[in-house]
Amino acid sequence: MSRPILLQGGRIIDPSQKLDERLDLLLVDGRVAGIGQALEAPAGCEVLDVAGLIVAPGLVDLHVHLREPGDEHKETIASGARAAVAGGFTSVCAMPNTRPPIDDPAAVGFVRAQGEHAGFAHVYPVGAVSVGLKGEEMTEIGELGAAGAVAISDDGRPVWDSGLLSRALEYASAFDIPYFSHSEELGLSAKGVMNEGTISTSLGLRGIPNAAEDAAVARDCIIAELTGGQLHILHVSTRGAVEIVRAAKARGVRVTAEVTPHHLSLTDEAVRGYRTEAKMNPPLRAAADVSAVRDALVEGVIDCIATDHAPHHYEDKEREFDDAPFGVVGLETALGVCVRDLVVAGRLDLPELIDRLSCRPAKIAGLPAGTLAEGSPADVVVFDAEGRWTCQPEEFYSLSRNTPFAGQELVGRVVMTLVSGRTVHNRREDR
Repeated sequence: MSRPILLQGGRIIDPSQKLDERLDLLLVDGRVAGIGQALEAPAGCEVLDVAGLIVAPGLVDLHVHLREPGDEHKETIASGARAAVAGGFTSVCAMPNTRPPIDDPAAVGFVRAQGEHAGFAHVYPVGAVSVGLKGEEMTEIGELGAAGAVAISDDGRPVWDSGLLSRALEYASAFDIPYFSHSEELGLSAKGVMNEGTISTSLGLRGIPNAAEDAAVARDCIIAELTGGQLHILHVSTRGAVEIVRAAKARGVRVTAEVTPHHLSLTDEAVRGYRTEAKMNPPLRAAADVSAVRDALVEGVIDCIATDHAPHHYEDKEREFDDAPFGVVGLETALGVCVRDLVVAGRLDLPELIDRLSCRPAKIAGLPAGTLAEGSPADVVVFDAEGRWTCQPEEFYSLSRNTPFAGQELVGRVVMTLVSGRTVHNRREDR
C-alpha cells in the first residue's frame, strides 16, 4: 500500500457531507482516514501543504470515449486515464463504441484490466445495449453487469427499436444498472453537420434541428415510464429536451440528465469559419438553448456535467467540414471551463459545481466515488479555484488535440490528483 498522506490546511468542499471548511484530510491505505482540525501525521506520513487550494472528492465523468480497442492512434485507455487525472477526474465511464464494441463480458474485462494496468483514473466500462451496436439483437446485459459494466448504452447511435429499448430497460433494471441514452431521431438529423438555424444557412451547411433531440428524449422518457427502468439522457443540448425531462421527473419517471461543458459554454457561432473543432453531436446550439441548459443545471433538472470526451486524430479533423468527424476532447479543460463560465459568472458556487461534477454523477452510476466520508476510497482532487491559464492543446496528456477552447483563458486549475491514496498527477512536479 502507499504511504499515508496528510493534506494540510486546504478548503475541503464535500457536498456529500455538506462540508465546506478549512481542515486537514488524512489518507491511509487507500482510504479516507480522517477529516479535522490539526490532524496528527502518523509515522512515515507524507505531509502536503495545500493552504489556499480546494480539496474535493475526485471528479466523476459518466461519458468518455477512450477509443481502445480499435483506434489507439486517437486515444488509449492509458492515455485517456492519464488525461482524466490531469483534469481532476478520478473515475470515468468508458463508452462501448470501440472496434470491436464492448458488447460481451470479455470486452468488459479487457477495458477494466487495461484501466487497472494504467494506474491512473478508475475506468468503468459501459456495455453495449445491442450486439455490434447494430440495434437488432440485445446483448447479455446480466453477463455484462457481472463482468463489471456499470451501465448500458449504444452511445454514438440511438437505440431506435422501441421494443428492443423496452426490453433492455427492463433487464437493466433487474440488474440495477442505468441505460445511458444517445437521444437522436436519425430521420430528423439526417445528414446534418451542425445546428439548424441562421448560421447553418449562411454557411451553406446541412442543419440538425432541435426536434431530432427532442423527439428522441420524449420517446425515451415514455419507455422509461412504461418499464420503470433507470434512464440517463446523455449530452442534453436543447430547451425542448430540458422541458421534456422536467415534465418526466414531475411524473416520477426515473430519469437523470447530463450536459457537457461545451454545450454550457459555446453557441453555434463557434462554427463560423468552418471550424471543425467546433463540430460535435449533438451540435452546438443557439443562445436560447445554451441559456436553457444552464438554467436547468442550476435548477437540478439537468443533474450533472459530463465531458463526452471524443478524441480524433489531427488529420481527421482537418478535412472539409462535411467530412470531418463529430467530437471534441474535454477531460483536461472541463474544470477550467466550468469554473469560468459557471462559478466566476455567478451561476453556481463551488460546492454546487463539485456536486455536479463529482457527487451526483457517482450516484447516478452507483460508483464508489463522489465523497470524502471516512472510510471511502481516497480519490481526491486539489485545485486552485482562481488559477488562470491558457488552454494549449499541445500540452494535453490526451493523444488528441481537438478542442474548441484552444487559446482561451480558463479559470480553475488542477494542482494534484490522488487515486486510491496515491498521487497520480502533480502539476508542480510532472512538468
